[in-house]
Amino acid sequence: MPQNVLLAEDDRAIRHALERALALEGYEVTAVADGVAALAQAHRTPPDVLVLDVMMPGIDGLQVCRVLRAEGNRTPILMLTALVETADRIAGLDAGADDYVVKPFDVEEVFARLRALLRRTGGGDGPLMDVPAAKGPQEPLVTSGQVVAAGLRMDVQARRVWRGAREVDLTRTEFELLELLVRNAGIVLDHSTIYDRIWGYDFGPGSKNLAVYVGYLRRKLEEPGAPGLIHTVRGVGYVLRED
Repeated sequence: MPQNVLLAEDDRAIRHALERALALEGYEVTAVADGVAALAQAHRTPPDVLVLDVMMPGIDGLQVCRVLRAEGNRTPILMLTALVETADRIAGLDAGADDYVVKPFDVEEVFARLRALLRRTGGGDGPLMDVPAAKGPQEPLVTSGQVVAAGLRMDVQARRVWRGAREVDLTRTEFELLELLVRNAGIVLDHSTIYDRIWGYDFGPGSKNLAVYVGYLRRKLEEPGAPGLIHTVRGVGYVLRED
């Protein structure tokens, strides 16, 4: 059964081109030109995934995202943005978006990111990769749907996470990235492996997507006076461990 995409983009040329491309890819597409229409359509006929331009007149994409998340709507959201600064991308993630594509974009990248979002929506809550278990004090403890490592506790079924007694609010992508790192605590995961497991596509060495998400996770997990948990292994990838 075709999956429904709600596309909100005020640039007519981009909207029509992306609408045609998505339809040719097999999606059912509902295209609107602003945030007000996007919210109305999302309430009227909930889509499988939303593609929102950030800069739209009236209600912009960030506001649409915030409203839907405040309503408890967890439909995956892909943001389209012409803003290239890391702070601008973080603003989108903070509003509740799951991923973003920077304009000008390759339509194949949009397809890849949509496939990854939709695959995660329909996927289970099992391990995100099959690798040997970590050894020693960093080894994660997995019991009754919960994963514990490096002072973090994750309830996979409820999609909740705590550092100590403090609950940490994460987006869908942040949660899945952290789950991947926690399940493999003490193991260095290279960039391509993380991209493949989380996004289903390796966007290459020029992509800043992973670095943005790692930076955002670090901000949310940090505790005054406590050690950092997610460490960069320069030239390789990332590892979760409590120093």
